[in-house]
Amino acid sequence: MAIGLSEEHEALRESVSGWAERNIPSELARAGSDGRPPFWAGLAEQGLLGLHLPEEYGGSGYGLLEAAVAIEALAERVAPGPYVPTVLASAVINASKRPEHLESLADGTRTGAVALAGDLHGTRAEDGSLVVTGTAEPVLGGSLADVLVLPVATADGEEWVLIDASSATVTEIKSLDLTRPVAKVELAEVTVPVEGILGGVQGSDVRNLAAILLGAEATGLASWCVTAAAAYAKVRVQFGRPIGQFQGIKHKLSRMLVALEQARATVWDATRAAESAGAFSPMPTEARESETISAVKELDYAAAIAGVMAPDAAVQCAKDAIQTFGGIGYTFEHDVHLYYRRALTLRALLGSSAEWAATVAALALQGVSREMEVDLPEDAEELREGIRAEIAEIARLEGKEQKRALAARGFVMPHLPKPWGRAAKPLEQVLIAQELKAAKVRPPALIIGAWVVPSIAVYGTQEQQERFLPKTLSGEIIWCQLFSEPGAGSDLASLQMKAEKVEGGWKLNGQKIWTSVAHVAEWGICIARNSSEGTKHEGITYFLVDMKAPGVTVRPLTEMTGENLFNEVFLDDVFVPDELVVGEVGEGWKVARNTLSNERVSLSSGSGGTGSSVPDLLGLIGRLGREVTPVEAQKVAEVVCEGHSINALSLRVTLKQLAGNEPGADASVRKLLSTSHAQHVSEAAVELLGPAATTAADMKLGDAGYWTRAVLATRAMTIYGGTTEVQLNIIGERMLGLPRDPEPGR
Repeated sequence: MAIGLSEEHEALRESVSGWAERNIPSELARAGSDGRPPFWAGLAEQGLLGLHLPEEYGGSGYGLLEAAVAIEALAERVAPGPYVPTVLASAVINASKRPEHLESLADGTRTGAVALAGDLHGTRAEDGSLVVTGTAEPVLGGSLADVLVLPVATADGEEWVLIDASSATVTEIKSLDLTRPVAKVELAEVTVPVEGILGGVQGSDVRNLAAILLGAEATGLASWCVTAAAAYAKVRVQFGRPIGQFQGIKHKLSRMLVALEQARATVWDATRAAESAGAFSPMPTEARESETISAVKELDYAAAIAGVMAPDAAVQCAKDAIQTFGGIGYTFEHDVHLYYRRALTLRALLGSSAEWAATVAALALQGVSREMEVDLPEDAEELREGIRAEIAEIARLEGKEQKRALAARGFVMPHLPKPWGRAAKPLEQVLIAQELKAAKVRPPALIIGAWVVPSIAVYGTQEQQERFLPKTLSGEIIWCQLFSEPGAGSDLASLQMKAEKVEGGWKLNGQKIWTSVAHVAEWGICIARNSSEGTKHEGITYFLVDMKAPGVTVRPLTEMTGENLFNEVFLDDVFVPDELVVGEVGEGWKVARNTLSNERVSLSSGSGGTGSSVPDLLGLIGRLGREVTPVEAQKVAEVVCEGHSINALSLRVTLKQLAGNEPGADASVRKLLSTSHAQHVSEAAVELLGPAATTAADMKLGDAGYWTRAVLATRAMTIYGGTTEVQLNIIGERMLGLPRDPEPGR
């Protein structure tokens, strides 16, 4: 996967990656760069220096996202030299009213660098020029630059200037990053003419650009670390098997992939926010003043989140890659330390994640957020009009009639085949969700039924479909799931409930546990073992069980909240007729996998009914009546960043589906993060409550009771629907190709 999603972005990435493999060997990166690297002319010929610049200034006329795609690909080769510093410099200049220098930066005849910090002071002369004195350090690529972009403190506030490097004293600093230098830049009463003052550029512009472009480089570093470590874990054998088969390594690598995809999603969204704000392109001051404040703040918010997530992901992935490689990874000869060094350097240059987190928290507490809106094709409006008209008719109905109408017209689960759905492709599904929300029409809460319907729609007989689907889709049948057993939770295929064939049907005997809403359910989906022959996944059959049938006993389980949602269910000689077997006898595992996949998608889509979301947390803070401390702000920022990354991942999944592509790692990572996110939110809330968090877990007792209940209730979210550990196994095996756990006894 990569930052870009479209076919064009994938083609660009493949092109840059292929070129880099041919032109940037490992030994070249190790040699460092005392000047322009041998491949510099090739970079310019490929147009990679000006992807983000207007065509009239020698660029390609694209945007920051295209530049980020190229930066990420080159970072995977830990490309030495002034490429990223030059792109950052030209991006800053492009945001000014004086883009005269862009052409030479785009064609590679000149190189640039930007000081992200400094102690430079300027005095205004009568002709408007600035006389600048002071020091800026460290400047990434400063010793390789022909032109320098510097911040200067003046009586009118901070201004940004462009100077020729020859007018400054530039001293290379011995760098932690062995592949790319940093420098100290000193100016002694250097006169910067009016044309060298980058009007319209603000400090926030530069910081946001740095967060995006250096963030893209960070994702490239992390990407190499994940790929290289996973490849090594597949072939490095210890204790008689590949180390990637050990859960300790498998989970470490899966966590690395999670961090990488979160970083990619946040950098990607920051480029979208920049485009929405109309930022980083030449515009007169009056145009900037007319920009909506909300769009600019959203950019600050999205860029700050990228500033938190991307550098930290690069550092963490590099550390974990070294650990995975073991002793060889600690040697100077192995390349992994080059990636670790650069990751540490990037994070140091951008500023600590704590500083960016403070910005995130401050903006979030001001009410700044980002709606993840889908950019739809122009031809969507015609389809939307028809959907809107249908929903308008349904909106005039009330109660049960409205729910039945939604079900009858396929609006409840529109992706299902007709007549139960609309066979809707992703675009139509998005439009339906938007129009239902706009019309304030709420589909029925299917609960477990949302997992049941797809399985019956795919594997059920016509009679089963006609009997159960209409009323399930309208919310008139409540279902429960009779899957887990005392000895078969995550390892569900080890179930022992017996299904004995009798005349006209089957008799079920055994115990199920952790069965949600069984005490009120009318029907249950049940898997039971009809044969002990073959593998553990064979000899399982999928049944529909009447929960009021003789022999069904439901005993509520009291959870740690003191409530009763889960149950244990005993089936003693419960008769199930043949017509209530779903799918083929003995092939119930195939049907159950369909149910489980829908269960995990559903569980990953929200807070699981706990109400533990970022807006809820921010609402609590607003009611506390006090300022949050820096430590509390850091905790708030963590959950805000996590929630934002989940939303960005969800949008990326949707956009991939709209384009007809598989969601890939984005979907798996989103599922994993979603289950623990509500836990993190409620934990942050309890910390904010302080001594008030001793209040009993009871939603009737105000904020304190609400959140103490939530912190207990959300513990279930990383257990049901597939534990976190199982999800990490799935990511490691399916996304990274790591070897599966060995079967017991083998």
